[in-house]
Amino acid sequence: MFRIGEFSKLSKMTVKTLRYYDEVGLLAPEKVDLARYRYYTTDQLVKLHYIQSLRQAGLSIEEIGNILSGKDAEEILIRRKLQLETDIAEKTDQLSRIDFILQGKEEDYFMNYQATIKEIPECIVYSKKMTIPNYDAYFTEIPAIGAECAAANPDLKCTVPGYCFVIYLDGEYREKDINVEYCEAVDRFGNEVGDIKFKKMPAITAVSVMHKGPYSDLGKAYAFVFKWIEENNYIVTGSPRESYIDGIWNKESIDEWLTELQVPVQKK
Repeated sequence: MFRIGEFSKLSKMTVKTLRYYDEVGLLAPEKVDLARYRYYTTDQLVKLHYIQSLRQAGLSIEEIGNILSGKDAEEILIRRKLQLETDIAEKTDQLSRIDFILQGKEEDYFMNYQATIKEIPECIVYSKKMTIPNYDAYFTEIPAIGAECAAANPDLKCTVPGYCFVIYLDGEYREKDINVEYCEAVDRFGNEVGDIKFKKMPAITAVSVMHKGPYSDLGKAYAFVFKWIEENNYIVTGSPRESYIDGIWNKESIDEWLTELQVPVQKK
């Protein structure tokens, strides 16, 4: 038998760790004498080597204890393997985002934007599909839609915080005769009137980018978000949404208008 100091040298494991393994029930000494000296055997060296290999594989003390107590080692190892693969994917994603931010220093206008992945929950909306002559038409069309819906649904309430957005239905950028769907999130289904319909919008995973300033500069935000999607190994899975947070209705200066771009995505 070996006293704990000798066993420590033999196993290349600190005395502190050996005592800890004893306390948590992973490796008790073969014998403890009246003077409280711990003694170990060469058979325990093999067991300790196994414990070390599991620790170096990233298993927790609890997981190792479960294996040593007879629970399914393969199941525990597979579960740990899946967790490590998830961790690696997350770290790889973080590295990709850092590289993208660093590269953006070469393009000054990109420095005004940051991208985040956001889970947008399911919601009920009233919506209207329409063709607008140009983007300035929003200032008359959107208030008119709200007024028409409110007249038919006087008790209907918008969600708090508010969530109104436009979905572009054309497969390309257009400056006139633009096909869009305007949506406003509300607390329940209501009475449909004219071309205004109620429906449930599904939850989406989206890249979110905030744009502050006039709508005429939104092209820069779109350029940024699609470059971000490409370089961070995502693919677009649906039509982009423009969510209007601040605008002409509550801000005096056009420079204070705040629009959020939400582009549905998934990892490649």
